[in-house]
Amino acid sequence: MSSKQAILGRIRANIASTGDDASRRQVADKRLSAHPKGIIPAGPDRKQELVKRFVERAEAAAASVETVSRKEIARAISRFLRDHNLPQQLRMGADRRLTKIDWPRRGGPESATGPSDGSDLVGLSHALGGVAETGTLILTSGTDNPSTLNFLPENHIVLVDSDDITGSYEEIWTRIRRRFGKGKMPRTLNMITGPSRSADIEQTLILGAHGPIRLHILVVKS
Repeated sequence: MSSKQAILGRIRANIASTGDDASRRQVADKRLSAHPKGIIPAGPDRKQELVKRFVERAEAAAASVETVSRKEIARAISRFLRDHNLPQQLRMGADRRLTKIDWPRRGGPESATGPSDGSDLVGLSHALGGVAETGTLILTSGTDNPSTLNFLPENHIVLVDSDDITGSYEEIWTRIRRRFGKGKMPRTLNMITGPSRSADIEQTLILGAHGPIRLHILVVKS
């Protein structure tokens, strides 16, 4: 018997279930099929107010946020790198929205594509969405946005379309089902709220403890 079977067996014993209880299985199957929503906290309905709340929550979590038009993306990224004395270089995934950025022919950031090996100072990603409730970015793994870019570079720049900012996590789950198909998920889904941090050592807050020391969010106007 594997450790997994042993753990599940003990749980079944404690709740008096044999594991093949038809009524229990029916309840589980119904929930997986209907995926009912939980209680959604009251919040703003208008898109402008949702974006405003997202920005406020993200900044409260120590992220920097800038609202830009699609044409201003390259300039905003270059300015962020310059302001933090970083080289005009970054690594990004193959997301088509990133490949369509209008990079300047001269003087702008040089971009490389693919997962990071840990030597990159700056990573660039595009989020599936944002949650106004907590200022959280939702990123799915894959060649479009490799998960290594979320954790290895010291500086993480993330684009999120204003139309993709929702009020709650429940709306994000609906979007994920719609994108990947019912019953399917990306290999990894990362929820990022602010730069990496830890207060494990003497209750002192340390940024960049397990990932990027800076998180810069570009909210792209529709």
